[in-house]
Amino acid sequence: MQPVVFLGLKKIPFFAELPDEMLAVLAANAKLAKFPKHATIITEGEVSSSLYIVLTGKVRVFTSYADGKEVTLLTQGPGSYFGELALLTDEPRSASVTTLESSVCGIITRADFLSWLTLYPAVAIDFLGILSEKVKYLTEKIKQLALFNVYERTISVLKDMARQEGDCFIIDNRPTQQELASMVGASREMVNKVMKELTRGGYVVVLDKSLRIEGRLPSNW
Repeated sequence: MQPVVFLGLKKIPFFAELPDEMLAVLAANAKLAKFPKHATIITEGEVSSSLYIVLTGKVRVFTSYADGKEVTLLTQGPGSYFGELALLTDEPRSASVTTLESSVCGIITRADFLSWLTLYPAVAIDFLGILSEKVKYLTEKIKQLALFNVYERTISVLKDMARQEGDCFIIDNRPTQQELASMVGASREMVNKVMKELTRGGYVVVLDKSLRIEGRLPSNW
């Protein structure tokens, strides 16, 4: 068994609820892979079928358009995973994944994952729920890009990234202006203008490596 993969699985809410002996079987055939900063792990449109568990580092999941524009769907760190949609389908990858910093991932192939499900078929029903939630998230992201203006998309991204701490919300590891613009799906200049207005209004406080949201953000500006 890969102990580091086992511990990585224990950090993921869905897997953490399963008995240790079940996770040990899943982690037994996992492979470890190290990726330098800015390395491509998955390319949109390619055919591959492994599940990746982020053990250390940080990755960006994004989609690209014909004009070269990229939109970040989410960023992920330790205790998260990606590539799960490909475990049950032969469809090409729907998004690309690159590293934002040096990262280590545990890799579980589709064959090993399906063999594991045959041993514990009851888990399959719960896993379908996980896939359904991911599809709902991506659908909502596309809806926001199509229907929301830049301000609405910006505050939506900020809320998604934040964790509550008392009466305010904190975003750890504050994203760069370019990273935030990519997540919003707008130019850096437009997103920077929104952030300046939120800061000037006292709704957002920019700290050294984090960002604090004070109270409820205005629904429109």
